[in-house]
Amino acid sequence: MMADLPLTLADAAAGLRSRAFSSVELTTALRARADEFDSVLGSYVARFDESALRAAAQADADFASGIDRGPLQGIPIGVKDLLAASEGPTTANSIVLDPAWGAGTDAPVVRRLRHAGAVLTGKTSTYEFAMSPPHPSSPFPTARNPWDLSRSPGGSSSGSASGVAAGFFLAALGTDTGGSIRGPAAWTGITGLKPTFGLVPKSGCVPLAQSLDHVGPMAPSAQDCALVLQVIAGHHASDESSARRPVDRFAVDPHRDLTGMRIGVVREHHFPENSDPAAEPAYRDALARLEERGAVLVDVALPRYREAVASVWIMVSGDALAYHLDDLRSRWDDFLPTTRLNVATGALISGADMVQAARARRIAQLELADLFRHVDIIATPTATIPAAPLADLMVPGIERGLGGGVFTPYWNAVGVPTIAVPMGANAEGLPLSIQLAAPAFADRLLLDVAAAYQRDTDWHLRRPEFGDSGVGASGPAPTRDLADLQQVRTLLAASGIHPPEDDIETLADAYAPRREMVEWLYALAEARYGTTSLINEVAPERVSWSDPEGDER
Repeated sequence: MMADLPLTLADAAAGLRSRAFSSVELTTALRARADEFDSVLGSYVARFDESALRAAAQADADFASGIDRGPLQGIPIGVKDLLAASEGPTTANSIVLDPAWGAGTDAPVVRRLRHAGAVLTGKTSTYEFAMSPPHPSSPFPTARNPWDLSRSPGGSSSGSASGVAAGFFLAALGTDTGGSIRGPAAWTGITGLKPTFGLVPKSGCVPLAQSLDHVGPMAPSAQDCALVLQVIAGHHASDESSARRPVDRFAVDPHRDLTGMRIGVVREHHFPENSDPAAEPAYRDALARLEERGAVLVDVALPRYREAVASVWIMVSGDALAYHLDDLRSRWDDFLPTTRLNVATGALISGADMVQAARARRIAQLELADLFRHVDIIATPTATIPAAPLADLMVPGIERGLGGGVFTPYWNAVGVPTIAVPMGANAEGLPLSIQLAAPAFADRLLLDVAAAYQRDTDWHLRRPEFGDSGVGASGPAPTRDLADLQQVRTLLAASGIHPPEDDIETLADAYAPRREMVEWLYALAEARYGTTSLINEVAPERVSWSDPEGDER
């Protein structure tokens, strides 16, 4: 056993090269930590103990032979159980997924980790199909937050977050469709990066919504995330949205001079009444740290914020239903209660609603690109509420825990790189987080700014003391509109879905608010002639279609 475990991936990489410890010693020490605590934390779905030790021994042999594959060589890393890995089945934490899916193969990002010499320690727990919070009936582990075991680490990259925070591995892969990397990172006190859409291939990953899904790193620091991103980024022909562009060098410069850098500060709508009292002071302090580094703070408002967020939930609903419809028709009871309800909401929207959502998303993306002509980075809180109690999430319902106080979905709509960075703690010691965003494919700039902030703070280096508390279930039943109930029953039947009456009633609770989001999208007049482009390239100067100067032929 190692007396002192390294706190970051970068520290571990340095220790391996100085021969302070071997990869086998490091892997064994982290495995012992998981042996002791994972029965409580539920970070792993499956562990690859034997193959991990073999990979660690190979890494040590390579070092001894003078072979250095890069900073990830010999580093223990976890993989979210949506990504295929040859050591075992991919389950998406569901009994519905065909056990043969991805069997014996690696997703491109997993294969890239393996070729870089990383030690893959196992598959990390997630929400079922990345869609819904845990439920007591699930046969899979429920990840808990190591800062407070009665709370969730957030989802859906829950096991990746709790495992990094608890020190079971030094980095992990997560996926992010509406905030599933950044939310868990924020609530467990680690760093999580959603790269530019298209920078990292997402093939070999069980999809939630193909036009919004991102694969990215979760680790203690921005520097660690950069080291992982360097390996997993780059075009892969199996992913049609994968960007064909050279891969930058993402190794960060924590000493980067921020003098004159313009940081757009978002305050509007980001501190609702349910915000933790410590959130706003912590956000102000984080911004002050950047200002002390020479950055110029400029108040900004995010363009089309309401419509962009609405577009995410509409597109997720429709995309998820298209993927799961056959199984939902025939295996309703095999899905967890909240998963099947959330997937079934896709039957409550139309094809036109999906098109309108994609158009609204594109308008927000282009207008944000205009805003980025005036600022270099944009800052918001990641969330202004602490990690949710598991008891609240385990009550079947629609999108529980995704209400006010969480500010991640906007950035999935627009596809630009966004990172969650620890910025403090509330009165109970629960982590708080700032979110930074940069223009499309400016991931290196974003990582540099985050690393510069972390050079002046130590929030990302703090580790939790594990406590103990129980998990129950609570929550009042809402009242229901009978007209909505009948309409929902009709729409479900038209899709060939015939759930029990109790589930129909719960879906009716979501009908009115979802239709309200749809109406926001139709009120966006510009969307009538908009496109549904899903490619996130740096936007050129925009011109009217009637302008002859826009013709480059």
